[in-house]
Amino acid sequence: MADESKKKTAATAPQLQGGEPQSDLLKKGEKFLEIYNMGKQFTEEVLRENEKLRYKVASLESRVQSGGGDVPEEVSHLQKKLERAEDEKKLLESKYREVESENKDFARRYLEIEEQNNNLANLYVASYQLHSTLDFQEVVQIVMEIIINLIGAEEFALMLLDEKTNELSVVAHESMENYPRTSISIGKGIIGTVARTGEPYYINQDPKHCDVGYEHPLVCIPLKIKEHVIGVITLYKLLVQKDSFSAVDYELFTLLAGHAATALFSSKLYSQSERKLSTIQGFLDLLTTTSDEKGEE
Repeated sequence: MADESKKKTAATAPQLQGGEPQSDLLKKGEKFLEIYNMGKQFTEEVLRENEKLRYKVASLESRVQSGGGDVPEEVSHLQKKLERAEDEKKLLESKYREVESENKDFARRYLEIEEQNNNLANLYVASYQLHSTLDFQEVVQIVMEIIINLIGAEEFALMLLDEKTNELSVVAHESMENYPRTSISIGKGIIGTVARTGEPYYINQDPKHCDVGYEHPLVCIPLKIKEHVIGVITLYKLLVQKDSFSAVDYELFTLLAGHAATALFSSKLYSQSERKLSTIQGFLDLLTTTSDEKGEE
């Protein structure tokens, strides 16, 4: 019917004045209409597909928001795994900080124990050396070496008490040529007070920045046998590399107060007894010689 209508239309179409025939125009119009219909159909299909996609997107969004469906479950599963991983990470970081803190504490304690071992070794060596001889001059030299090498003093003096005069006199010193080194009476000044009371004296200032003098030392240590003071050790200046006194220095001061006093006193008595024995032996030899000479006469 459409073809017949077209034929009728083409047959009855009049000739346009000064232009192409009306039938050609109708063919073009039909072709345009056909193209238009195809475009309309395609557009409708696109719109339908778009509507379907929009429906699917809306459905997926609804499922995601409601937490239902496979995709939200997988996302939820991944979120939980991520949360567990974050918790494990925080736990590991916390344990790492704890281990790091413990390592620092162990390192600090190791250094403290190592320092204590060194201090004990130094104290053992000093004590062993002090009692290794009965020669008075050797004991004095050992005391000097302990003060220089273990305490780190540059200027100091060893003073012994003369019980007849109650005065302290320098028997050995180090780098004190510019000091008067006169005798000090018991109870006079810092040194005399230490000898009288038996209590050590430590200056309460920075050893590098304080005024010191012969009667104003940095440190004055009494040499005691029980409560009996036989002398003192006075320190006036520390070595350049030593800024202040350490804990082991005070241990050495305590050791010197007791062990050095005993070693000095014993060696002094031994030297005196040796001299007396030598004198008596000489006297006995003289008596024996005289007796023999009288017997020969």
